[in-house]
Amino acid sequence: MNPPAMLRAGAVIAAFIGLWYVVGTVAGILWTRRALVVAGVLAAVGVAGFWVPWGLDLMLLADVVLVALIWLDATLAQHVAVARDPLPAFSVGHAGEVTYRWTNPSSRRARLLIREVRPDILGGAQPARTLRIPPRSVGRETVPVVARRRGREAGGAGGFVVDSTGPLGLGRHRMQVPLPWEVVVYPPLVSVRLRASVAEALRRRDVGLKAIRRLGEGRLFESLREWVPGDDLRHIDWKATARRAKVITRQYEAERRQQVLLVLDAGRLMTAEVAGGGPGGSGVSRLDYAVQAALELAYAAAQHDDNVGIMTFADGVQHFVAPERGRAGVRGVMDVLAEVQPKLVEPDYPGAFRYLAARNRKRALTVLFTDVIDRFASDALVANVATLRPRHLPLAVTLRNSELDAAAMQRPATPRDAYRKAAAEELLHAREEALGHMRRAGVLVIDVTPERAAQAVVAKYLDLKRRGTL
Repeated sequence: MNPPAMLRAGAVIAAFIGLWYVVGTVAGILWTRRALVVAGVLAAVGVAGFWVPWGLDLMLLADVVLVALIWLDATLAQHVAVARDPLPAFSVGHAGEVTYRWTNPSSRRARLLIREVRPDILGGAQPARTLRIPPRSVGRETVPVVARRRGREAGGAGGFVVDSTGPLGLGRHRMQVPLPWEVVVYPPLVSVRLRASVAEALRRRDVGLKAIRRLGEGRLFESLREWVPGDDLRHIDWKATARRAKVITRQYEAERRQQVLLVLDAGRLMTAEVAGGGPGGSGVSRLDYAVQAALELAYAAAQHDDNVGIMTFADGVQHFVAPERGRAGVRGVMDVLAEVQPKLVEPDYPGAFRYLAARNRKRALTVLFTDVIDRFASDALVANVATLRPRHLPLAVTLRNSELDAAAMQRPATPRDAYRKAAAEELLHAREEALGHMRRAGVLVIDVTPERAAQAVVAKYLDLKRRGTL
């Protein structure tokens, strides 16, 4: 065959392959490596067309047969179904596992190349992996899952791109298998549970396993007894008195269970990141440190048999869960902490505290996680948090800026360093003025670095419990 004829034949082959590739891709029909090897061998046969007249014709015929076989092989590839076992609870920084059940209803073994797509909070697109499923069987696959951040995913992204190889190994059929996720990623729980178990062990060592009832002026009913001179007349049970024909009074047990309400400011100041706090030195928002501290405090309160609840707000109230006892209270707090996110808006302190006053009337240790800049910028915060007194016991947890502290303490070497130091000192002085105003208004204040917030707030709570301040 002369060169012009070969060029025309090559152009025809290229156009045919291109058209087949486009049509095949739309239909989900793709070739495999084995098919490419066979096509390479046939191309070598076509080169013989320079010397043998029928060489190129043979290659053209063989290519048509190969394309037909690829198409037929791909159409014979097994179709599979996938289901996901019930999901465990995920937490940031802790590797979990997910089990999939792949069903192969055909009489041939399924050979699959799987590309999984997860929500962004669980890692997004995953590397491809292979899977073999025997005929007429269900294959179980357990894969690790590491959550990237807190959050909730309800009916969002999720699924697989599955390439199923045909019996000849020449063609593969690409399928889209949707499998949406319904998942909640909680804040880190390992350190929380460890500290809570230690606190519980210490509490049991101090007070013993047997509950000791203390009679006093609490409001927990303990028993009835005959009235004696000196008893409070308000405690007389008139129904019991009528039944027994003698004066009966109620006896109360000193109430040990208190209310702990966590209040998280999710406004503008809490969006700032703390350098080097995340994996690889990436920044972590100040709110994430407040979330971790709130979670540890919730566990500690539950261990001490206190009711715990939570409220989050920014330019409006986002979540409110009334204080509850035990696991129910901790679960409600965890569900809120999993999805709260900071917003670049000014927090509405008056609206938040009005809402709080209307929804929670029983005395509570109200722990506010927030930040302040100076007296004037924080006037709304200072004025409203003080309104919690005397019904509630307010505790403000403010997060210091370590970089600002370092700038104020450094010895300036240049004029620029001197200006930096002066500005940092001025900001810290204004901040201390705002915190001092809160303290004078009767608000307890913990001013710590974000990294120490959890430890400090739990220690303060235990101190308040020990002194009976609640």
